[in-house]
Amino acid sequence: MSPHATLWGTGAGVDRRLLEYTTAEDRPWDARLLRWDVLGSLGHIEGLRAAGLLTARDHARLRRGLRLALKSVDTGRLDVRPAQEDVHSAVEDWLTRRYPGSGERLHTGRSRNDQVACDLRLYLKDRLLHLHAGALSLIEALLDFAGRHRAVLWPGYTHQRRAMPSSIGLWAGAYAEGLLDTVEGLDALWVQVDRSPLGSAAGYGVPLPLRRETTARALGFRGLDRNVATVQGGRGKLEAAALFWCTQVAHDLARLSQDVILYSAEEFGYLILPAELATGSSIMPHKRNPDLFELTRGRAGAVEADLVAVLQIKGRLPSGYHRDFQLLKEPLMRGVERTAGMLEALAGAVPRLGLDRARCAAALAGGALATDEVMRRVEGGRPFRLAYREVKEALAREELFAAPSPARLVARRRSTGGLGDLGLAEARTRLRRARAWGGRQRRRFDAAMGRLAGR
Repeated sequence: MSPHATLWGTGAGVDRRLLEYTTAEDRPWDARLLRWDVLGSLGHIEGLRAAGLLTARDHARLRRGLRLALKSVDTGRLDVRPAQEDVHSAVEDWLTRRYPGSGERLHTGRSRNDQVACDLRLYLKDRLLHLHAGALSLIEALLDFAGRHRAVLWPGYTHQRRAMPSSIGLWAGAYAEGLLDTVEGLDALWVQVDRSPLGSAAGYGVPLPLRRETTARALGFRGLDRNVATVQGGRGKLEAAALFWCTQVAHDLARLSQDVILYSAEEFGYLILPAELATGSSIMPHKRNPDLFELTRGRAGAVEADLVAVLQIKGRLPSGYHRDFQLLKEPLMRGVERTAGMLEALAGAVPRLGLDRARCAAALAGGALATDEVMRRVEGGRPFRLAYREVKEALAREELFAAPSPARLVARRRSTGGLGDLGLAEARTRLRRARAWGGRQRRRFDAAMGRLAGR
């Protein structure tokens, strides 16, 4: 290809400013798809060969060339250069220069529209499985933390005021189960990601006897987006669904981070932030700042903003393909990468948090035990509403109640899911099931990619 040539051009020169405006900011994000573009092309030629649209010789040359291209991607010798419009141009240019006569056949029956949709689905399958594994690592860390500190009591809060006795185990276990709920919802999103768009071309198919099912099987997809117009009509929808899932994860991480920030502050002092998880001040030598948790809290908002960007881009378009879709890549990839970093950071931080047991116990004095006193009177035969009023009046007179022992506080909460029955074993069973699901999907995906790569 000549400098600034395009896959859609006729050989005439293209205005440099037009190319810069339409492609420059997209190249760094497009480059993340280079490996998936080569693998998608390896699947595509299997469908072309099955349809009789490639000779055995051309198929063999293209497969050999694409496998070499994949190795060149891995070693950094094949990348998207400034003279190339996009990742597709980079791969086709690389292949055609080495295999003239065959490389020009690669794009048969394919548009860049279904090509990038395929690249993004392969990218998402890989990244979502990575996020799934990262979330499971954090869940395991939270369950371990809950198990180690299940007997450490502290106040639970409503309206940011002390409410009733809680425990470290209940707190950490709740975050683990909340994340499990989100992780278990990935399989519904996976059904959408696990469908091949190839063969839809620009959204209206092609007048060729394509074997779309063969291509889908070669790429490890479970099925197809059957209606060819669905693929372009759905652009942005899949990206938004993936980012919504990331946002749900991010919200849990932000709330967990905010708790750590608050409860490790001097005014609370329940949690202890070790020196290796804190930063200092350039002017105040005593400071131990929770920057890791503050940035996680902030990045959760940024992931939500990435989702909003996708919704704004896709939400006002009629049917068919539009160049606006190019702008979906940046918020999608940025949000996915942010979520991965947040999960990794917290999975490493949670096990290193310390506790001040004395501060936790001292915070239970007074009002946090008022409901226990009400229920003690109820168990003695007093009507609940009468017992409630009696305790409220006693508190107004600043009377003190005899505090039950920690063991007694726990023993009185044996109902399912309470302090005395955290259900950590059940949560671990869910964790094992989720890990088995992720393992199956990862093995199936990696096996398909390995076959295409010739491994």
